[in-house]
Amino acid sequence: MEAIRYIDRISKREEIEKVYGEFFLDLFYGPNCLSRLVSFFLTPLFSRIAFFSELYGYFQKSRLSRCKIAPFIRSYGIDATEFQDQIDSYQSFNDFFIRKLKPACRPIVNGNDVAVLPADARYLVYPQIDLADGFLVKGQKFGLEDFLQDSECARRYSHGAMVIARLCPTDYHRFHFSFNCIPDAPRLINGPLYSVNPIALKRNIQILSENKRVITVLNTKNFGSVLSVEVGATYVGSINQTFAPREHYAKGDEKGYFSFGGSTLVLLFEPGRIQFDQDLIDASKRKIEVRGLFGQSLGRALCI
Repeated sequence: MEAIRYIDRISKREEIEKVYGEFFLDLFYGPNCLSRLVSFFLTPLFSRIAFFSELYGYFQKSRLSRCKIAPFIRSYGIDATEFQDQIDSYQSFNDFFIRKLKPACRPIVNGNDVAVLPADARYLVYPQIDLADGFLVKGQKFGLEDFLQDSECARRYSHGAMVIARLCPTDYHRFHFSFNCIPDAPRLINGPLYSVNPIALKRNIQILSENKRVITVLNTKNFGSVLSVEVGATYVGSINQTFAPREHYAKGDEKGYFSFGGSTLVLLFEPGRIQFDQDLIDASKRKIEVRGLFGQSLGRALCI
């Protein structure tokens, strides 16, 4: 499988991602002939029929899955000192997967005009969507109208800015508000659960417009009307919202969490509302993700 490279935002070094489930990802989405046959016949079956994700999710929530926690932590070098709870308190692998962190481990950048990263994830940013030269592969884009299932809404954001945040199975899987806001009620768009790993997206960028997703309008003073879209992926049957619509939330407050699996967050800004941090822009121009942590700076408001 082609190596997935990213830039660690803290060390500034380029790293190679250690992929969870690499064998199956390569089998379902790899470039060889066998993978193409599997992709044609089996990938739609496993991705479109909810039973398979539900069955796997059931196992991850069972007490039998507890034995996976310690080896997983060791294998992927996860820092257990950040966990809010003790490892032996998790009753299943999914309990560990949706773990909370000690607040001090993810300090929130101050300033009402500063938006923060909503999750621990690998980030790509596009200051102007319509001018972006492909999201991951040159010439491959997905249409906002298909993604949002709303033509008027798509026109409103078509010249705006976009953030794509990819969460790996090894990441902290709760997501948060990037700024002070009042969220509307979330809107569900049902769909399949294809992988959102870059290997899969390079085969078909339209996965983001097909997968199950939840759209929430975030009403803000400094950043205008922002769309927050949580996209499910392989074995992520549950996108859990923990906020109450039409209540005021401060920057850094929890919005929700994903159950087991990789997943993606997308933020859409209206034109002229945000100036992304330069390191995120520079890396995205090279089509390489930046691994950032929840609470770090995303960018500054342009209209206050």
